Amino acid sequence: MSLYSISGAQLAFGHVALLDRADFSLEAGERVGLIGRNGAGKSSLLKIVAGLAKPDDGLVSCQQNLSAVYVPQEPEFEPGASVFETVASGLGEARALLDEYDAVAQQLADTPEGERHDALLARMNALQSSLDTTDAWSWRTRVATTLAQVGLDGDAPVASLSGGMQKRAALARALVVQPDVLLLDEPTNHLDFEGIRWLEELLVSQRASLLFITHDRTFLDRVATRIVELDRGRLLSYPGNFSSYQTRKAQQLEVERVENEKFDKLLAQEEVWIRKGVEARRTRSVGRIARLEQMRRERTGRRNVQGNVKLDVAQGEKSGKIVAELTDVTQRYGGAAIIDRFSATVMRGDKIGFVGPNGAGKSTLLKLILGELTPDEGTVRVGTNLQVAYFDQMRAQLDLEKSLADTISPGSDWVEINGAKKHVMSYLGDFLFAPERARSPVKSLSGGERNRLLLARLFARPANVLVLDEPTNDLDIPTLELLEELLDDFGGTVLLVSHDRAFLDNVVTSVVAAEGDGRWREYVGGFSDWQTQRERARQLAGAQAPKESAAATGAGAGAPKDSTAGRNAPRAAKRSFREQRELEALPAQIEALEAEQKAIGAQLEDGSVFARDAQEGARLTARYAAIEEELLAVLERWEALESKRT
Repeated sequence: MSLYSISGAQLAFGHVALLDRADFSLEAGERVGLIGRNGAGKSSLLKIVAGLAKPDDGLVSCQQNLSAVYVPQEPEFEPGASVFETVASGLGEARALLDEYDAVAQQLADTPEGERHDALLARMNALQSSLDTTDAWSWRTRVATTLAQVGLDGDAPVASLSGGMQKRAALARALVVQPDVLLLDEPTNHLDFEGIRWLEELLVSQRASLLFITHDRTFLDRVATRIVELDRGRLLSYPGNFSSYQTRKAQQLEVERVENEKFDKLLAQEEVWIRKGVEARRTRSVGRIARLEQMRRERTGRRNVQGNVKLDVAQGEKSGKIVAELTDVTQRYGGAAIIDRFSATVMRGDKIGFVGPNGAGKSTLLKLILGELTPDEGTVRVGTNLQVAYFDQMRAQLDLEKSLADTISPGSDWVEINGAKKHVMSYLGDFLFAPERARSPVKSLSGGERNRLLLARLFARPANVLVLDEPTNDLDIPTLELLEELLDDFGGTVLLVSHDRAFLDNVVTSVVAAEGDGRWREYVGGFSDWQTQRERARQLAGAQAPKESAAATGAGAGAPKDSTAGRNAPRAAKRSFREQRELEALPAQIEALEAEQKAIGAQLEDGSVFARDAQEGARLTARYAAIEEELLAVLERWEALESKRT
């Protein structure tokens, strides 16, 4: 039996059916990712499952005594509470039972034998049974264990925590209950890369069933065992992770398109028949007319796929070849250097991602590049003819009282995109805002809609440098994919701060990463390339440390002072013709090994190979590890050859 199920659910806001005879079930141990367009009704469905809302119609059933805990996008906390008190509030019912048990025990001690005494004793026994079942006796230990699990200090005031740490506190408040079902609405919001990875590992290790909403495609790939899409009022289920869903969804949409074309063609033929002359009317079939009327009703009731946002940035004139040049730039806050002697050159057409923990200084580095901030040390040379369009993650550029139309084009009904005039209503329609909403205030929009409006405002102004600070927050997946395409085609410079790993991989050509203590370093490639290069650098450093330690020990045992130069002498030797050929062949060898490892990793991640052939699964696992060793050896050889003179 399913832990939870909904049958024939109906839910509507106004004339739009968010749930249209929808069915849903959640099995024990499942991790279900719920996806869909902004405004499709995902959060409403999550609240129905949490018991915080009810459908207009339909049957809802769940297992007896099912425990479900809901963590909203923006959790609320008791003012002045400590982290310990906040997490312990999740055990409110258990603590109330314990308080009642203590009160009943006190009354029982003061009550002589009799009818009142027997009633108190019966209540005490019932409370003891409930406390045993919920393990409420050790609630303090459970809170302390959960705090250790999520890495929080129980004595700290919850209000003093960063957004990411507050998200951890909200998760801890849910996890301490040890629920059967965990319901999460945008759990990766406010988390940096390390926080997201931590959350992935935490959720995968939980015994609770999981239903969560997110637009983070990498998170869906790593956590979800099933994808459920809320599409035009229906709940469509796809086994597997997000990558599997994408393949199946494309096939389904193609089948739907073909079937609709056949239906529309048949309907057109029948409409021609019904409008024919006297001869046709004499031979009309009552059944055929009834079928035509039914087809008309079906066509009227069909809910087509929602249109996509039409993104088109107003390209400005070309900037200078060099957008910005930073030389030994240092920036301090409170005596600590958050950027320490950083040098880089940003060229026209570069697409650079800035990554690092929350508070590392990514936004500060952007301001230095744009010349908005003067460094404490070093120099910044800003290029010529820069037309900068800035996307602010806090949406500070939006006036909540203004209408959508005035936000896009103040005092005018027209916007100009790449030399062509477009009516503001039509332009807002490109971003999926209906004409009747154009005069609505910004404050009436949801988070995702505000981000869409900010993109519309951003792209309505000519620019050759796009600065995007967390543009992906609250955007649905189709809009994210379209934004990726636009940025890929954009001929100017893109400076991007984002915690969306797939978005970074699909947009940027280099990554500037915070490496601690104010050090920043640029890596070629996207997010995955940065992770690979960083991990290999750590492995090489780890492999080199014992050698350096042994060499230092040997030197301390009486080796001459110039022994270091002697050991490094072979590095200065001239590279032979054969070694030169070997060096030229190494990149292809590394690429082949990485491709093989990636292919094997995909098979192992899927997991089905072990079910089909356990021996093949074991062989692939061993080969994956062997490739890692081979790559390290090849990289060490490349480093040795590269250090020689040509």
